[in-house]
Amino acid sequence: MKASNAQAQSFKALHVPGRPLLLANIHDATSARVVGALPRCAALATASYSVALAAGATDDELDLPTQLAAVRAVAPVAAALGKPLTVDLQDGYGAQLASAVRAVIDLGAVGINLEDTLREPGGDSAAVADEATAVDRIRTAARAAREAGLPDFVINARSDTFMEGGTLEEAIRRGRAYLEAGATTVFIFGPQARPCTREEVEAMVRGLEGRVNVSLALPGPGKPAPELSAKDLAEIGIARVSVGPQLYFAAAEALKAAAGHLFES
Repeated sequence: MKASNAQAQSFKALHVPGRPLLLANIHDATSARVVGALPRCAALATASYSVALAAGATDDELDLPTQLAAVRAVAPVAAALGKPLTVDLQDGYGAQLASAVRAVIDLGAVGINLEDTLREPGGDSAAVADEATAVDRIRTAARAAREAGLPDFVINARSDTFMEGGTLEEAIRRGRAYLEAGATTVFIFGPQARPCTREEVEAMVRGLEGRVNVSLALPGPGKPAPELSAKDLAEIGIARVSVGPQLYFAAAEALKAAAGHLFES
């Protein structure tokens, strides 16, 4: 069922600096039902990495038809639970960006995550787009949503320069340009070897007026406690928290442990 702008407005209103939207990213109908039924779950969000693994592919191999198949499975669950749905659309699939936005809207989504790392067709190579190209792609996505009747469509624009060895200041500067181009929030991916520090998150909040998405490391067996909790991130003043593929990995470990009991018996 096609999403409406009223639904998009409701979803956008959940992005409040200091009272962040918490997103436990899902990948299929089962994970959507489990997460969506939790009392504090206000919205559902896919994680492309998890969607790819569930489909027997890698994140780099995930194509648009496979993405849309996953959205087709998840969207009815979101609708039945009355929860808005946002889709991790990766880089938007090159020239397919506008049609991809229209497709997820037609399936019921009211938002996307859009990366500024662009993949070559076939997933053989990828590089962070120059700023002008990245800004233009956000404008293209926002225009496609407006033309589909959703001027309040939510774009969470991912800035990857910090992850790729650039400075945090550059990532924040790009983030400001992304907000001006029509993004609702900016997700600055931190260095690959570690989570962002409190000081770095505070700098993001200052530079982007709190319109920030931060990835939260979930606790678990054998994992150190994260430096920043969801409560800490709220106090710093961000607007959105996500967890990426961590629920997929936790589910896989639970499946392995349960099956192990059978084979060890």
